[in-house]
Amino acid sequence: MEIGVKTGCRENRFGLLAIGFALLLSACANNQLQAKTQQNIPTTQVLMIDLRTEDLRKGGVAFITPSSITGQEEDRQALALAFTEVLQTLRPDLTVIALPQTLSAVNRHGLTREYRQMFEDYRLTGIFDREILEQVAKVTRVRYLAQLKLGAFRQESKSRFGLLGLRVLETKTSTIRLFLQIWDTQDGSVAWEGAQESTVSHESLAEEYVSMKSIVQESARDLVAHLP
Repeated sequence: MEIGVKTGCRENRFGLLAIGFALLLSACANNQLQAKTQQNIPTTQVLMIDLRTEDLRKGGVAFITPSSITGQEEDRQALALAFTEVLQTLRPDLTVIALPQTLSAVNRHGLTREYRQMFEDYRLTGIFDREILEQVAKVTRVRYLAQLKLGAFRQESKSRFGLLGLRVLETKTSTIRLFLQIWDTQDGSVAWEGAQESTVSHESLAEEYVSMKSIVQESARDLVAHLP
């Protein structure tokens, strides 16, 4: 009986040591890999139609309500905010009106119905009404209006290494497809547009994914770099 007790104790100690070793290994792996966040080579397409650097600097740009795929409607404001922060940082030479300022100006000047109708027409035709564009530009005091489109956003997780049944390492991946159109309100034309698709991943023990803000900002840096 005593032998059985000693054997059981040794087994328990061994199990505890193994678990402790696994936890130590996990912590070390996590500390070493937390910085291993990387962005795969993004795919970027840009169509320069009729947008010159001086015109953009002189005219300024205001963000209007983004569009998104079904299920991501609640992310539209966060998308515009993250993108605007990057644009204002990288292009301090531009006058940039953030989405909340645009919405406030539209509401303050009694253009809510026209603004809503403009987007309803856009959903069916892909075209913003020139007259309403002009009105929005007038109340925001800019020439150009920028609209973002969230074409896709996906988060995935994949286990890569485990020990004694414990998860040690996971690869967290976020993928986004983002579009940006800049409209010239003087004639109702699309002056510039760009599309960007990228994937950001990191290896970690943490449960959280690569945040939407982080991957939007990475995409924004790439698109803004292509602006005139």
